[in-house]
Amino acid sequence: MTLTVRVVAPDKTVWDSNAEEVILPSTTGQLGILSGHAPILTALDTGVMRVRAGKEWVSIALMGGFAEVQENKVTILVNGAQKGETIDKETARVAYTEAQSRLQKSDNGTLQEQIQAKQAVKRARARFQAAGGTV
Repeated sequence: MTLTVRVVAPDKTVWDSNAEEVILPSTTGQLGILSGHAPILTALDTGVMRVRAGKEWVSIALMGGFAEVQENKVTILVNGAQKGETIDKETARVAYTEAQSRLQKSDNGTLQEQIQAKQAVKRARARFQAAGGTV
């Protein structure tokens, strides 16, 4: 049996296909989903979702949201998402390096600046990892 997986961002549907396995970046850690999984509703963190369709793994950068699993259907509603294959790895690496630098500089800034810098690092890391980079 397979899972029906759908990833929906505000501006587009990023994935709408069947898969054998899904690994989600939940707020409590990585969450693996196979067919027959118990119903669940979980919050998603910014990170990389991995989908196994056939023998191939597809990486998708998620920018936080929610996932619902019910009757072999996985519905993922996110603030933003991008398939790894559409991300330029070098551009993502540069953005990740710049975000890390901004985070280090934010130590002397306000709490709001520190939070924004941490979120920027998480987003840049997710895009870089989805593109195939290692952190």
